[in-house]
Amino acid sequence: RRVEQLFAFADQIEQQVKNAQSRVNNLTQSILAKAFRGELTAEWRAQNPELISGENSAEALLARIKAERAAMQPVKQKRARQVRVKPRKAG
Repeated sequence: RRVEQLFAFADQIEQQVKNAQSRVNNLTQSILAKAFRGELTAEWRAQNPELISGENSAEALLARIKAERAAMQPVKQKRARQVRVKPRKAG
């Protein structure tokens, strides 16, 4: 009798997990759809104006990354080309 109750309980939990996964998948699709339509960005932009312009903007971040990369790269020096002399065939 106790085993049957535990199996029934396990079945209920399994069904709840499936329902939760389904809701998560639907929510993810809904969020992505709204993002692609631009419905999520208007509110976000209003709440985060400091990230759109100024030192925290994507453009400023890109400029910092480019500057850091430029500073990390060693200056390439031009080397003189080596001239190879082919030996002459005797004959």
